[in-house]
Amino acid sequence: MAIQFVSLMQNTYLNMLFKSLIIILAAFILSSIVKHYFKRAGKKLKKKSSVEETRIKGTRINFLRIILTSSIYLLAFVQILFLIPGFKAFSISILAGAGIIAIVLGFAAQKTLSNIISGISIAIFTPFRIGDRLKIGDELGDVEEMNLRHTVIKTWDNRRIIVPNSLIAEKEVINYSIKEERMLWTVNMGISYDSDIDKAKKIMLDKANKHPEVIVPEVKDDKGEIEKKEPMVKVTECGDFAVNLRLYFWVAAPKKAWFIGYELTEEIKKEFDKQGIEIPFPYRTIVYKKDLDEKKKKR
Repeated sequence: MAIQFVSLMQNTYLNMLFKSLIIILAAFILSSIVKHYFKRAGKKLKKKSSVEETRIKGTRINFLRIILTSSIYLLAFVQILFLIPGFKAFSISILAGAGIIAIVLGFAAQKTLSNIISGISIAIFTPFRIGDRLKIGDELGDVEEMNLRHTVIKTWDNRRIIVPNSLIAEKEVINYSIKEERMLWTVNMGISYDSDIDKAKKIMLDKANKHPEVIVPEVKDDKGEIEKKEPMVKVTECGDFAVNLRLYFWVAAPKKAWFIGYELTEEIKKEFDKQGIEIPFPYRTIVYKKDLDEKKKKR
């Protein structure tokens, strides 16, 4: 009798193990099919859609893929649990205390749930998409990856910042790519009070107009007329030791703005040196107390 019982138990556990392996294998195959389908859908989207549509739909496709694959593995896990002998009866007692367990788990997983809810909100409302250039706090970079828990930002110096979605939902995010990528950029230069302002402005404008990456977009004004946004220079301040000038110009994308600004700053400085336009710096006279005492003695 005992031998039969042991044999029955062994058969039961072997049967349970076999079924569990089948469920795991089925979940793996099904999730692979889902990933392959969404990968193909992403490639088709890139070919047929514009950059803007690709970013919006691509972000939503990515989130949908994550949700579906997670659901497949979760269902497989539940199915394996129900294969355990006596689990169905045990689950009734679990459900009896589900209210208390839910409260405990809710407090324990508060941050995780907050990240997931924020991730779903980002997928629905798409304040930013994969490929967008963002500024979150003091960090500037491109969105490289998004999932239900966090967002990966690739910075200009090739670092990866992993930001929890709940933190993004709480912070102010500057999106440089949400409507159009072209943007207005500036270069600040200070000249001495003895220098010719008009000459300095002309040099700055010439350098901006000759730069191959500076664009002149056409936009509609308040009256609906087309207006060209050409580079311009304004006097922003008469400071303590310099007249400050600011060059305004348009670039095609935020990625180019920083380097164009650096190049123009260098070119303008070199031309100022050639044309005799002085860029001043503060002078400081240091008087030692010892020297003052000696002057007093001489008196």
